[in-house]
Amino acid sequence: MGLIILNSFLIVICALSGFYIGYDIFHSMPYAIVGALICLIISLLVIFFEKYIRKSPPRVIIGGIIGLLLSLVIANFFIKAVFFNYITYKNSFFIYLPIVTIICYLGLVLGVSKGREFDVHAFKRFPGEAAGGNQNKIIDTSSIIDGRIADICETGFIEGIFIIPQFVLQELQRIADSTDPIKRTRGRRGLDILKRMQKKTMEIEVKIVDDDFPKIKEVDTKLIALAQKLGGKIITNDFNLNKVADLQGVKVLNINDLANALKPVVLPGEQMTIRILKEGREPRQGVAYLDDGTMVVVDDARHLIGKKVDVVVTSVLQTTAGRMIFTKLREHAAVNGEYYYPNGKSPSNDVSVS
Repeated sequence: MGLIILNSFLIVICALSGFYIGYDIFHSMPYAIVGALICLIISLLVIFFEKYIRKSPPRVIIGGIIGLLLSLVIANFFIKAVFFNYITYKNSFFIYLPIVTIICYLGLVLGVSKGREFDVHAFKRFPGEAAGGNQNKIIDTSSIIDGRIADICETGFIEGIFIIPQFVLQELQRIADSTDPIKRTRGRRGLDILKRMQKKTMEIEVKIVDDDFPKIKEVDTKLIALAQKLGGKIITNDFNLNKVADLQGVKVLNINDLANALKPVVLPGEQMTIRILKEGREPRQGVAYLDDGTMVVVDDARHLIGKKVDVVVTSVLQTTAGRMIFTKLREHAAVNGEYYYPNGKSPSNDVSVS
């Protein structure tokens, strides 16, 4: 509302100024109206340009300013070097205007385009961030509720400035106030995680910012816009947000990707002991889970649900959703000098499943 009032004030002042200038110079009402219209158009262009600047990332603004300043200097030297003997009081305006306009336009366009490729964050940092510190990290709602981000910070593997937008806090508050008990518990857990991250014992700084984008409704889209504005990274475990941010050139730190990378490597031929928990999709399949949540599919183990069995890894499938291990029972195979059978009985009736 305040911005609308300021824009209206600018338009009125410019129109009145144009009216006064036109009437003062030409002493004619038609020229005064023309002057008011010209200044009105200029004010609208200024408002449009101001909105474009607010949406642009810092590196684009800095690149445009540098390009414009350099082009002004170049235009001034060029005019004095080439047209110095031809400039008079009467024709100076007609010489300066086209040359300065063209050179400044080229400088502004080049500055903006090259500014997108320039990393200004080596110079622009939040107070207290070290000279070689990390970029700003914007946390989304899913990673806060998940809670693993706090554990990662406590171990010291990640540090720097963690930015929490107000619209993320508001979403957490809405979830915490939900009538659904599960959602309410998740929301309150997220608020507790934030409080935990704000403790001074962690080697991070949590900064709550008021930046918002009223015209954008989706929180995920707001996060991407904020990351583009600040030049930061998004911390999330939301697969869809990860993909959309990648398409728009925003770097993402996905907690699920980190968890998958830290899982122990399992190679075909390795042996393990697991407990069959349920039946699989295919006939006679059994399913088990490792301690880290990795699904293990066991062939011909449906009849062993609830029992511990020894299996051999046959293949490992890595997907964006996680990892799946395919195994088979150690049947009629000598492993370390011992024999194992799928029915849990050896020829001497010794049981190898429990």
